[in-house]
Amino acid sequence: MRHNTDGKRIYAIGDIHGCIDDLENMQTRIASDLLMRPHPDPLIIYLGDYCDRGPDSRAVVENLIGQKSGTLPSQFLFGNHDKQFLDFLGDPEKPATDRYHWLDGPLGGTATIRSYVGDMPAADDRGVLRDRFAQSVPEAHLDFLKNTVLHVNIGSYLFVHAGIRPGVPLADQVLHDLIWIREPFLEDPRDHGVVVVHGHTVVGEVENRGNRIDVDTGAVFGGRLSCLVLEDDEQWVLEEEGLMPSLVRPHFDD
Repeated sequence: MRHNTDGKRIYAIGDIHGCIDDLENMQTRIASDLLMRPHPDPLIIYLGDYCDRGPDSRAVVENLIGQKSGTLPSQFLFGNHDKQFLDFLGDPEKPATDRYHWLDGPLGGTATIRSYVGDMPAADDRGVLRDRFAQSVPEAHLDFLKNTVLHVNIGSYLFVHAGIRPGVPLADQVLHDLIWIREPFLEDPRDHGVVVVHGHTVVGEVENRGNRIDVDTGAVFGGRLSCLVLEDDEQWVLEEEGLMPSLVRPHFDD
């Protein structure tokens, strides 16, 4: 199957989760790649989950707002952690999942609050925490998160935070699946009509299954921030030492 990117060179960056140093290093790496290999129509796509768990979610959001007015065109996808950020401001008592509240350790919301307010306020009342948090979040940061998109379709590629419900037309996909799904999407070997480029599920290295490519290599968990580079039929991973081929490993190889 041949692929196309509508004449663009696309840089797709996985889940950042407050890892500002990794983000800035990757942006420098992209700029260096474009300097060495100029292209008339580059595009950076950020795959969502900009906040939570990592050291400086506020700095990450501030950086990405700057990218919107920068020289390189960029698209910003909506992730489940970005939704949790907004949901907490709307209803601080609402659980983020059926097991956890956003402030519980596994979801990392407290790290986001600290990045905006400094030391975590000594308050058991979630409403008090929400009010302190809301006072510290610039309106521009809220506007940025609210104006991210659920998916971007370019040529033969679909970019989305978590994945899609197999067999369901794109127009009928629901928000929860686009930002939360794992199974049955991850192990589904069928041709989706597009190659789905996504993050959300942490893998040890960029995982190219042919019908989907997972770019979340766990920067916030001691892994690294990864960037997939797509240019028509060519698929690379942008490493520190340069471009490395992103080799397809089909589902049946496991």
